Amino acid sequence: MTTEFDFIIVGGGTAGCVLAARLSADPNYRVCLIEAGGEGRDLLIRMPAGVVAMMPGKPVKINNWAYDTVPQPGLNGRTGYQPRGKALGGSSAINAMLYVRGNAADYDEWASLGCDGWSYAEVLPYFKKSENNQRGASALRGDSGPLQVAEQQSPRPVSAAFVAACADNGIAPNPDYNGPEQEGAFLYQVTQFHQGERNGQRCSAAAAYLHPVMERSNLTVLTRAHARRILFDGKQAVGIEYQQDGKVHQVRASREVVLCGGAFNSPQLLMLSGIGPRAELDRHGIVPVQVLEGVGQNLQDHLDCVMSFQSKDTDMFGIGLGALVTQIGAYRQWRRDGTGMMATPFAEGGAFFRSSPEVTRPDLQLHFCISIVDDHARKLHLGYGFSCHVCVVRPASRGTVFLQSTDPLAAPGIDPRFLSDQRDLQLLLAGTRTMRKILNAPALADYRHKELYTADVHTDAQLEHYVRTHSDTIYHPVGTCKMGTDALAVVDPQLRVHGLQHLRVVDASIMPRLIGGNTNAPTFMIAEKAADMILAAALSASATKVRSSAAAASPVS
Repeated sequence: MTTEFDFIIVGGGTAGCVLAARLSADPNYRVCLIEAGGEGRDLLIRMPAGVVAMMPGKPVKINNWAYDTVPQPGLNGRTGYQPRGKALGGSSAINAMLYVRGNAADYDEWASLGCDGWSYAEVLPYFKKSENNQRGASALRGDSGPLQVAEQQSPRPVSAAFVAACADNGIAPNPDYNGPEQEGAFLYQVTQFHQGERNGQRCSAAAAYLHPVMERSNLTVLTRAHARRILFDGKQAVGIEYQQDGKVHQVRASREVVLCGGAFNSPQLLMLSGIGPRAELDRHGIVPVQVLEGVGQNLQDHLDCVMSFQSKDTDMFGIGLGALVTQIGAYRQWRRDGTGMMATPFAEGGAFFRSSPEVTRPDLQLHFCISIVDDHARKLHLGYGFSCHVCVVRPASRGTVFLQSTDPLAAPGIDPRFLSDQRDLQLLLAGTRTMRKILNAPALADYRHKELYTADVHTDAQLEHYVRTHSDTIYHPVGTCKMGTDALAVVDPQLRVHGLQHLRVVDASIMPRLIGGNTNAPTFMIAEKAADMILAAALSASATKVRSSAAAASPVS
């Protein structure tokens, strides 16, 4: 195998797949992608409903790192759960496929924090470049990108009833929440094939970008290969050491090393390689290459509270003998034409709303699911039902990612410090009250049977206890290698690691602040923009080298 490349990408998740495809499109560049998981082609990934088997992380871990947090005082001492994708495609291979860009003002806020080039007007072209939206091209949408963005194939009637229930409570329908206005209730668009023989299959980042180009002669994709450390020559990144099949190997990069491990694994690899807070490096006896106090800091995530109802309606995803028979038929339908229950994202309905009229943009989000969701589907309930999630979209709480060990194969330490800021608790309580009103609205009367866990919750103290004992992540960790120019910034607006050469971070960890919405669509955008920046830098470097060579060859006058 070739051991020298122009670019080495560490992590085959959403960003890694985009970069591998875009950089290798130029045959002059040799690209290596290193991924710890498998190829991301199996049935559970391709079939949207397969997420119910992958998300829990037990009894076995399937395409899932299935991390845990440290005990959370804000959650009554409970240990939180952090599923993350472990396959080509990363978390886009195991998520609910929801396509959400966030609020336009979120990106303008990034720009105001010193992230030049990241305003909404400047990132919009990259959202459009990435997508092949079923709604067609417009000023805000693209229709020729690799990522298929679709209307849901077969949404359940209960999801339409949820949208009506939101309207009963003052949250008007808004079918284009990625459009001019975010606020309102809707059925989510999804990253799902909407045409051709793959209609109804999940369109992960790997399926969209990487699998179609895997045979390029200048692209090497290493799977089940775990990165151990970044190799340096002084302050310049020159390669990666990785482990595969129990053996340790090295690959070299003549141009750049790009980390795409996500909010947990990118800071972990930086710290293992001597880049991070001095106290953390000293604690583990790691010789510093570059002290950057912000590595692993600034962790932000959407804390989520769920309420569930049992239902006598069977047109949902259920557990039991009758449900199994229905699901077998649904599987056959999905294999035939890509429609039906197996095409569901589970979280079919949603809403963005404001906690008060004084708030200028939505600060709360709902995900409505066509099944009972309890502890990330790790606690199952017989029969049928529905659930709704509410989260604070711009939390004030900040956590950390740290090293639990110098063993590269060990899980990173994760401490989101959920509800450490009292403002998050008060806002989540307000959102939970609104969510409960929606779930008890007349529009859902035909679907309600029995309220789980919260039927006897009436007082503020009881509600707070419920929130603290049942809330957990809705899978949007960001910020641990934040972009910017302040003391805690890890990368600059070009996503280059401060103080080092030929090293970038390209994934959700670079977000200085969590956006108001799901984070997969923005990660596609980040990677598309980064690909252009990397290619422009490579072209500039080549031009400079040519000019220098020409000058050296010129006779002295």
